[in-house]
Amino acid sequence: MGESCGAESRDWLRAHEALSRLARERAVADVEEGRWLLAAVRARAHLHLGFGSFGEYVERLFGYKPRSTQEKLRVAEALEELPELAQALEQGALHWSVVREITRVAVADTEREWRDFARGKTLRQVEASVAGRRPGDTPAARSDPAWLRHVLRVELSAEALALFREARSELRRRSGEALDDEAVLLEMARLVLHGPKDESRASYQIALEVCPDCGAGQQAANGELLPVSTEVVEMAKCDAQLLKVEIAPNAPTGARAKQTIPPALRRAVLQRDRRRCRVPGCSNASFLDLHHVQPREEGGANTADNLLTLCGVHHRAVHRGMLSIAGSAHVASFRRADGSPYGDTVNPGALDVFVKVFSGLRNLGFRELEVRSVLEEVRGEVPSGAEPTAEGLLRAALVRLRPRTRAPS
Repeated sequence: MGESCGAESRDWLRAHEALSRLARERAVADVEEGRWLLAAVRARAHLHLGFGSFGEYVERLFGYKPRSTQEKLRVAEALEELPELAQALEQGALHWSVVREITRVAVADTEREWRDFARGKTLRQVEASVAGRRPGDTPAARSDPAWLRHVLRVELSAEALALFREARSELRRRSGEALDDEAVLLEMARLVLHGPKDESRASYQIALEVCPDCGAGQQAANGELLPVSTEVVEMAKCDAQLLKVEIAPNAPTGARAKQTIPPALRRAVLQRDRRRCRVPGCSNASFLDLHHVQPREEGGANTADNLLTLCGVHHRAVHRGMLSIAGSAHVASFRRADGSPYGDTVNPGALDVFVKVFSGLRNLGFRELEVRSVLEEVRGEVPSGAEPTAEGLLRAALVRLRPRTRAPS
């Protein structure tokens, strides 16, 4: 009996030591794998080997799905700017899954704080702490419900999956954009929930409640209010039907509706733009918004010279900072966030950095046109061929923005 108990104790100890060794080896392998994946995608290794895409190349090597490959590349790129997190991963102090979550919010100034915070915590605990926080926030920062992500999982038959893929391809073709699944679902939902056929009225038929003090918005969804992002509220401010509810004592509740854009003006602008999105190459014509080139809150007039037609995808891209519009509504030019003309080859990494900085500055309370102007200045100072970093751009932008007037929060 004693010998049997002794053997069992040694078995669990050997198993634990083996698993611990594998965990350390895997941590080192995760870091090395990320570095080489990043080197391979930058060198376009898949093209030299005759693969149709980098995703196919990695899938054949490791069996990773495209989404997994994208996440590994994102984390590896983030760790280039976060050496302390990279070291913690390589030493086995943090698991890759934990580091993956931390890189969603950590920047150079906060990586040590996030690293120390995550030690000894489970992945679930770290996920809960990261949820609702923006890049640059600390673990102690207040969570913003508008930044929470929601998961929708569905199982489809072959027929339904085929139809979904065809619809997704058609939406991408119409917009000329490589839409992600969220943007595709948004457009599909908007097409189903389309507004009245009277083009003098705004397309929005979705109930939004906007706080008059802080500007935060919530959307009614089957009896529940869900926080929405800033760009959704900004889109509604451009072109929506406002409903003012008045409740007086001993009197029935009254509601007055008012269009943000007068019906006659809306019809005139749509006719001028041939009832299509004005972004070059976009053929969307089924669900259209009017956009104020210069926001009304920043002095923009509600006139045809300041209004142009955009589809939902590109309207959202403008308010997210992914797309900028120069000139008047009659003669408008479109550029990506990184300054490249719309339609040219885009650098996804640089685009993502500028979008994050734009979003961060807007959430700090700075006005849209002010942020765009400053980012244009900062962009001109990035050395040719150099990859911009969110931290560097944010610092340079804040130096220029500090003396200026901020928008009310």
